[in-house]
Amino acid sequence: MSHMEFSHPYFGVFVMFVLTFTAFILTVYLARVISRKIARLNTEKLKVSLYECGPEVTKQPNTISVQFYLMALLFILFDIEIIFMFPWAINFQILGWFGFVEMILFILLLTIGFIYAWKKGALEWHSIK
Repeated sequence: MSHMEFSHPYFGVFVMFVLTFTAFILTVYLARVISRKIARLNTEKLKVSLYECGPEVTKQPNTISVQFYLMALLFILFDIEIIFMFPWAINFQILGWFGFVEMILFILLLTIGFIYAWKKGALEWHSIK
C-alpha cells in the first residue's frame, strides 16, 4: 500500500484551501512591497509643522493604560465561560452527575479567578491622568 493516496473525498478542497492561503499571503506581501516603494517618506516635517498659529507641536508617546487590556481579558474569560455552559445545559440529562460535578468545578475555578482579579484591583477603573 502506498503512502500517497489522493482518493480522499476532501483532498480537492484541501488543495484549494492551501492554494487560496498561498495566494492571499503572496498578495499581501506584494501589496506591502509596492506600497513601500510608492509611499512618500518625507511626511514627518509636515506632521510637526505649525498650521497658521498655535503652540509648537511636540511628539508625545501614545500610551494606553493596561487597564483596557485587563478588562478585555476578563470579558473574554467570562464570555468563554458562558459559551461552555450552553452545550452543558443542552446535554445536562445525558451527562448526568459527572457533567454536573464537572460544571460545578469549572464554575468554582472561574470564581476563584474572579475573586483573585477582584482582590488584585483589576476590576477598578483608574484615571489615565
